[in-house]
Amino acid sequence: MSQEQAFKPSVAVPFAAIVLAMLPAVLDQTILATALPTIATDLGRISDVSWVVTAYVVAAAALTPLWGKLGDRHGRKLLLEIALVMFVSASALCGAARDITELIVLRAVQGAAAGGLMALAMAVVGDLVPPRERGRYQGYIAAAFAAATVVGPLVGGLLVDHAGWRWVFYVNLPIGAAALAGLRLRLPAPASERHGSGLDAAGAALLAGATSAFMLVCIWGGDRYAWGSPQILGLIALTVAVAVALVRRERRVADPIVPLDMLRTPTVAVVSVALFLAIATMFAITVFVPLFLQTTTGASPTRAGLLLIPMMLGITLSTTVSGRIITRTGRYKRFPIAGLALMTIALALLAVVTGDPSRTTVDIGIVVFGLGFGLVTQVLVVAVQNSVDRRELGIATATTSFFRALGGAVFASRTGAHASAGVHALGPHARADIIAAVQTVFVVAAPLTVLALIAVLRLPELPLQTGGERDVRGEQADRPARARGAVREGKPRGDRRADPSRLREPRGAAGQPSGAGGAQGDR
Repeated sequence: MSQEQAFKPSVAVPFAAIVLAMLPAVLDQTILATALPTIATDLGRISDVSWVVTAYVVAAAALTPLWGKLGDRHGRKLLLEIALVMFVSASALCGAARDITELIVLRAVQGAAAGGLMALAMAVVGDLVPPRERGRYQGYIAAAFAAATVVGPLVGGLLVDHAGWRWVFYVNLPIGAAALAGLRLRLPAPASERHGSGLDAAGAALLAGATSAFMLVCIWGGDRYAWGSPQILGLIALTVAVAVALVRRERRVADPIVPLDMLRTPTVAVVSVALFLAIATMFAITVFVPLFLQTTTGASPTRAGLLLIPMMLGITLSTTVSGRIITRTGRYKRFPIAGLALMTIALALLAVVTGDPSRTTVDIGIVVFGLGFGLVTQVLVVAVQNSVDRRELGIATATTSFFRALGGAVFASRTGAHASAGVHALGPHARADIIAAVQTVFVVAAPLTVLALIAVLRLPELPLQTGGERDVRGEQADRPARARGAVREGKPRGDRRADPSRLREPRGAAGQPSGAGGAQGDR
């Protein structure tokens, strides 16, 4: 029996439980969108409903790194289960909310848990599957996400129409219960490393504060408040002050919540920038293409949502195929380069054809975008997980999730404000105004993919681990940055490099190194 054949049975059930655990967080936003007008009618004003979404997004982004650090310290399986219980409990309470203020507070709790679900689930996949196999399994995750994105609005509409908006939240309960049972019964729990230093709680609070203030600037600036208003200027000043305090603290503590040395390693730095930009452009498609199609081609809301299915199929196809090729060859850098090039072409095509739109040309554009997008995000996550020690898998994966969430939220808020400004002044020329606004969104998004492509060209391509061995090249790549961190902690560089506890080599039963292959430089 081959290694792959022996590997599949032990992975299938726990992997399915991991995907099921992520599913409520993936479905939440797409299902909820259809219920927002009804919630506004029942609980408050339409102007208050934006906070139902904002509270969730801000909390998810702000607390994602904390979940990753806690997973590294106390075990990712345990923290994933806690995040899942927290999310399901918050969902039940959201469904029972009596007023809009209560719902907003509970949505913030739900968002905080969602940040943990996404980051920890991806890190647990890293524990479960060797790096060389992860590309294939990331394809399965992409397929599940694509299905959830398409099914979500349809399920939400059915629930609102036939059961009531509260069931938009209650539907998470049976899914969460099934996922929790699978995690408890079948997911292995690798031993976590004990840390002598305490948790950097102050750093976590500073990071959450800086992130929240920054996101509120992006969401409110130029929309709810003018850019020169005291509210926005105050938030900008608060963001800068808290960010400076965060950096100063993280340089001093032994186990920082934000590992600045890790952020300086080539792989993590490149992937963080590329994911921030790539996810931002994804929102140009998922948010504005349905609006564009409804206005310009006469599609109904349901039909406009279904027209995104070709893009989701493109994502699923390219992620699955690239994952299998990566498993076979061990090479991955070519895929995000090709994917970002396809995304750029697609956005440029959509920007051109919006002036004379048809469903056929839009379909071609979004299919090409989907094919490109499927080659980027999941592959870059694999690259990051392959470049760090298993003990840092949680915070490394959470870092990528943080920049993904941040990029999506920033782009959606800023382009949404621009598009809304173009649509609010509608009159008899509504169609032309919306076309112009959406065309601007595509024109802004295309250069972002070019910048992401330039960044990915600098991505180191380290050999993918195939099982128990550790990647010595990853250690060599980030050793200089970690040595600088050791000097700040008062340790000589030589001692830091010689400290056996810092080496990546796994130890056998007798405590001897299991071997390391001296790999070459970047390819």
